Amino acid sequence: MIQVTVGTNVNRSRVVVSPDTTIRQVLENNDVNYETTNVHLDGASLQVGDIDKTFSDFNIQESCYLIAVAKADNA
Repeated sequence: MIQVTVGTNVNRSRVVVSPDTTIRQVLENNDVNYETTNVHLDGASLQVGDIDKTFSDFNIQESCYLIAVAKADNA
Protein backbone atom coordinates (compact mmCIF):
# COMPACT_ATOMS: atom_id res chain seq x y z
CA MET A 1 0.00 0.00 0.00
CA ILE A 2 1.10 3.55 -0.74
CA GLN A 3 0.47 6.63 1.40
CA VAL A 4 -0.45 9.50 -0.91
CA THR A 5 -0.68 13.13 0.15
CA VAL A 6 -3.26 14.39 -2.35
CA GLY A 7 -4.83 17.79 -2.90
CA THR A 8 -4.18 21.30 -4.10
CA ASN A 9 -1.82 24.05 -3.07
CA VAL A 10 -4.51 25.03 -0.51
CA ASN A 11 -6.04 21.76 0.78
CA ARG A 12 -4.35 18.39 1.28
CA SER A 13 -5.22 15.05 2.80
CA ARG A 14 -3.55 11.66 3.16
CA VAL A 15 -4.98 8.50 1.68
CA VAL A 16 -3.73 4.95 1.36
CA VAL A 17 -4.05 3.30 -2.05
CA SER A 18 -2.88 0.13 -3.75
CA PRO A 19 0.02 0.34 -6.22
CA ASP A 20 -2.30 -0.50 -9.14
CA THR A 21 -4.48 2.59 -8.57
CA THR A 22 -4.30 5.26 -11.28
CA ILE A 23 -3.53 8.91 -10.70
CA ARG A 24 -6.97 9.81 -12.11
CA GLN A 25 -8.74 7.51 -9.63
CA VAL A 26 -7.03 9.14 -6.65
CA LEU A 27 -7.78 12.66 -7.89
CA GLU A 28 -11.44 11.88 -8.62
CA ASN A 29 -11.97 9.98 -5.35
CA ASN A 30 -10.67 13.01 -3.44
CA ASP A 31 -12.61 15.66 -5.42
CA VAL A 32 -9.49 17.26 -6.89
CA ASN A 33 -10.22 19.08 -10.16
CA TYR A 34 -7.42 18.06 -12.52
CA GLU A 35 -8.96 19.66 -15.63
CA THR A 36 -7.98 23.22 -14.74
CA THR A 37 -4.73 22.51 -12.89
CA ASN A 38 -1.20 21.26 -13.43
CA VAL A 39 -0.78 17.94 -11.65
CA HIS A 40 2.54 17.15 -9.98
CA LEU A 41 3.71 13.79 -8.65
CA ASP A 42 6.54 14.25 -6.15
CA GLY A 43 7.28 17.67 -7.66
CA ALA A 44 7.45 16.55 -11.30
CA SER A 45 4.75 17.72 -13.73
CA LEU A 46 2.70 14.93 -15.24
CA GLN A 47 2.63 14.75 -19.03
CA VAL A 48 -0.24 13.93 -21.39
CA GLY A 49 -1.44 10.39 -20.70
CA ASP A 50 0.31 10.10 -17.32
CA ILE A 51 -2.96 10.61 -15.43
CA ASP A 52 -4.10 7.10 -16.41
CA LYS A 53 -0.87 5.42 -15.28
CA THR A 54 -0.67 3.61 -11.96
CA PHE A 55 1.65 4.35 -9.08
CA SER A 56 3.52 1.17 -10.00
CA ASP A 57 4.16 2.65 -13.45
CA PHE A 58 5.99 5.52 -11.71
CA ASN A 59 7.84 3.10 -9.40
CA ILE A 60 6.19 4.63 -6.31
CA GLN A 61 6.41 2.08 -3.51
CA GLU A 62 5.85 3.74 -0.14
CA SER A 63 4.65 7.33 -0.25
CA CYS A 64 4.31 10.32 -2.55
CA TYR A 65 2.78 13.76 -3.04
CA LEU A 66 0.08 14.23 -5.69
CA ILE A 67 -0.66 17.94 -5.89
CA ALA A 68 -2.82 19.87 -8.39
CA VAL A 69 -1.73 23.50 -8.77
CA ALA A 70 -4.01 26.09 -10.37
CA LYS A 71 -2.86 27.23 -13.80
CA ALA A 72 -1.90 30.87 -14.04
CA ASP A 73 -3.86 32.93 -16.57
CA ASN A 74 -1.83 35.07 -18.94
CA ALA A 75 -2.86 38.72 -19.03
